[in-house]
Amino acid sequence: MKQLTQQIWHRLQRLEWALADLTFALLLLTLTIGSGWLIARHDHYWDWTRSAANSLTTQSLAILKRLDGPLRVTVFSPEETPLGKAIERLLSRYRQALPDMRVSYLDPQLFPERARDAEVTLVGQVLLEYQGRRETLKELNERSISAAIARLTETRSPWVAVIEGHGERSIQGGSGTDLGRLGQELREQGFLARPLDLATIPEIPHNTRLLVLSTPTIALFPGEIESLMRYLDRGGKLLWLMDPGPLNGLQPLASQLGLSILPGVIVDADSSMMGVETPAVAVVADYPSDSLAEGLSTPALLPGCLAFEAKAAPGWTLSTFLSTGSQSWNETGKLEGKIVRDEVVGEQAGPLAVVLGLTRNLPGSDQEQRVLVVGDGDFLSNAQIGSHGNRALGMRLFQWLSGDEPLLELPPPPQAAEALELTAAERMLIGVGALILLPGLFVATGFSIRWYRWRGR
Repeated sequence: MKQLTQQIWHRLQRLEWALADLTFALLLLTLTIGSGWLIARHDHYWDWTRSAANSLTTQSLAILKRLDGPLRVTVFSPEETPLGKAIERLLSRYRQALPDMRVSYLDPQLFPERARDAEVTLVGQVLLEYQGRRETLKELNERSISAAIARLTETRSPWVAVIEGHGERSIQGGSGTDLGRLGQELREQGFLARPLDLATIPEIPHNTRLLVLSTPTIALFPGEIESLMRYLDRGGKLLWLMDPGPLNGLQPLASQLGLSILPGVIVDADSSMMGVETPAVAVVADYPSDSLAEGLSTPALLPGCLAFEAKAAPGWTLSTFLSTGSQSWNETGKLEGKIVRDEVVGEQAGPLAVVLGLTRNLPGSDQEQRVLVVGDGDFLSNAQIGSHGNRALGMRLFQWLSGDEPLLELPPPPQAAEALELTAAERMLIGVGALILLPGLFVATGFSIRWYRWRGR
């Protein structure tokens, strides 16, 4: 009887263990399925990188809020390739903010008709589609994608007219003195930056939001000057990029604005601290606390810059201006050898105004007209726009001119990854830790385990 009782007890124990194992397996399976369901329904994302490299910027998030419909993305690259995976990592940032964004991958070699229809010429290009509008991107980074999304949300693109035809800086040119890179920046902002030749189109179109005028090398015809004057009379906004030398027919425009140009070009001793070898570079660093300089902090360099007297014509108001530092003056002599300021010939010590912001209220209207005159056009040229704070200053000028129709704020241009720089002490600590401390810790742990097991025998 006792033996039978023990057998029954052992069998119950085995059954209890089996039930416990089965219960554990069921609970583990339930936990796994429930966790997967919660993850699928309530996805969350954490970016623990110091520079938030895996998250969208605030500018991109603001652009995505403008969408009121689904965004479709077609990647012309196989998804399993390294290029496709890199694009997927970039698009995953947008998926976090746009759960309904649809992304599809197509191999352009397998679907050549779809690639031709999207004007795809390179593997890895991306097609964005939104409410019947579409745009194909060649350059892929957060700035280009967000800018394209912003352009797709605009039903009408404002027009920036750039005067050309008399040797002015070309908005589509690729030489160092042209404004091609500025034109690209404006296109990313959603503008249609187009050249305008007043010899063929005698009247500046009324849908022009901004007019850009640089110094011509050939004098404008009287009819073209009259067209510019009529544009100002009806309240048009103007950005005038001046350069040293004759105005070539633009004297009436300067007189209407009341411009008084100081002779010579600016020489600035502060330019040497910016790594510039030539002294004929104006440094704009002391930004005023007003709407024109809002958000500016990096000094801008204006090579071969003119200076103005800080005043305006009757009817106009000098609302704001940017100036150089106290170590500058308008040099009228040759830029050779040792250069010193000569008060006798009218060289004035800084600060000197180099950017004038003029405003006026049009008669019978509450509209405020804005005009910006800059004593240098080189700082926005292809060769100089990427130098120091030139690009930021240029975009800020367009922002101020836009007034109550502000420019779209885009993510900053992509920057190279910061290099990991270690001090000698940090390198020594890593070397000692990898070669001595960690191996010693492993050996000590092994001996401790061995000793503990030996003592338990």
